[in-house]
Amino acid sequence: MILVNTDYISGKELEILGIVKGSIIQSRHLGKDIMTSLKTLVGGELGAYGEMMNEARAMATKRMVQEAEQLGADAVVNIRYASSAIKANAAEILVFGTAAKFKD
Repeated sequence: MILVNTDYISGKELEILGIVKGSIIQSRHLGKDIMTSLKTLVGGELGAYGEMMNEARAMATKRMVQEAEQLGADAVVNIRYASSAIKANAAEILVFGTAAKFKD
């Protein structure tokens, strides 16, 4: 599966299959949240949150790819990511794009 954030793949003619998406709602781990709260007092990168968001993006992307595979896609083009706070301790990661099949 080819994943790109452009609306084309160089050298390939595409048949558009439709929009696909994947999402996950991720909550913070209480223990890591306490440590991160202490980190905000002194400043610096919040590594635990960065790690959590990377894992959430990977899972959302995997779900989008599975949806594209069910449509018989060879690629997903024009991929975009979005995130939003659901509540104080949880965030949603959404990834979406256009599933496409290579024309012969």
